[in-house]
Amino acid sequence: MRVCFHPDYRVDLGPTHPFPMGKYPLLHQMLLERGLISPDDVIEPAEAPLRMLARVHTGEYLEKLATGTLTAAEVRRLGVRWSPRLWRRSRLAAYGTYLAACAALEDGIAANLAGGTHHAYPDHGEGFCVLNDVAIAIEELRAQGRASRFLVVDLDVHQGNGTAAIYTGDEHVYTLSLHGARNYPTAKERSTLDVALEDGTGDADYLTALAAALAAALAASAADVVFYLAGVDVVAGDRYGRLALTVAGLRERERLVIDAVSAAGRPLAIVLAGGYAATPLATAALHTEVFAAAAERGARPRANLRPATARRSEP
Repeated sequence: MRVCFHPDYRVDLGPTHPFPMGKYPLLHQMLLERGLISPDDVIEPAEAPLRMLARVHTGEYLEKLATGTLTAAEVRRLGVRWSPRLWRRSRLAAYGTYLAACAALEDGIAANLAGGTHHAYPDHGEGFCVLNDVAIAIEELRAQGRASRFLVVDLDVHQGNGTAAIYTGDEHVYTLSLHGARNYPTAKERSTLDVALEDGTGDADYLTALAAALAAALAASAADVVFYLAGVDVVAGDRYGRLALTVAGLRERERLVIDAVSAAGRPLAIVLAGGYAATPLATAALHTEVFAAAAERGARPRANLRPATARRSEP
C-alpha cells in the first residue's frame, strides 16, 4: 500500500499546544516496524504549487499565508501560530493528499500520513486547519480530467464544515459527515448527508448509523474516487471527542469502510484527520488501525508495479 509522508509534516507548535504534531513521524515509524508498509511504499511529496491551492482558496488568503500577514483574529481562529515552516508543512500535506488520490486511482487504495484538514474554508482557516487538502486534491483531479465525481467520507468527530461549505450545490461532490451533534463547530454547515450523533454514542449505534449512511452515499454518489477522513477522535477518552467507541469498535469501523468501498469498486484515498488521545504516541497507535484493516483486506506492497519516480514526486 503506497503512502505519502514527509518528515516536515511535523512542525513544532510548542510544549503546551494541544495539537499532537508528533503523531505523524510516530505513525510512519509504527507502520514500518509492523510491516504494514515498506520503505519502497513511501512517496515523499513536494509543496503543492500555488496554482493548485488557488482552485480552492482565495488569492487574498493565500497571499497572507505566503507572507505571514494574517491578522491576530485570523491566527486565533486558525488555532496555530503562523510560521514559514507551518506554511511549507500545509503545502506538503496538501500535495500528499493529491498524490495519495493518484496512487489510489492506480492501485485501488492509498493514503496520506497527514491531511483531512476539513475546517479550512476558501478564505480562512480554523480549527487547526490551514488548507483544505481534500478539496485541493479534488479540484486538481478534476482539472486534469482524471476523475469527475467524488465522495468524501468524513468520520472525524467534528463536522467537516469547510469541505461541506466548499461543495454546497456541487452535484458532483458528495459529502458525508458522521459527527458529534454537540461538538465543534457550533454552527454546522450542510453536507450532502449529515449524521449527527449524541455524546456518548458507542460501538453498536455508531456502526449501525455508519453502515446505513455509507451505503446511501456510495449508491448516490457514483464516485470515481472516495476520500476517507479516518479521524480517531471518536474513541472514548479523546480530549475533544465526546463519543465512546472502543478500540475494537474503531477497528470494525475501518473494516466496514474499506469493505464497503471495495465492494463498490471505488478507489479509496485515506487521510488522517483528527485525534487527541492522551499522548501523540497513543494517537498514532489508533491511526494504525486503518492500515491494519487495509492489510487484512489485501492491500499489499506493489513494488513491481510502481513507477521508478514513486519515492518522490514533484508538482
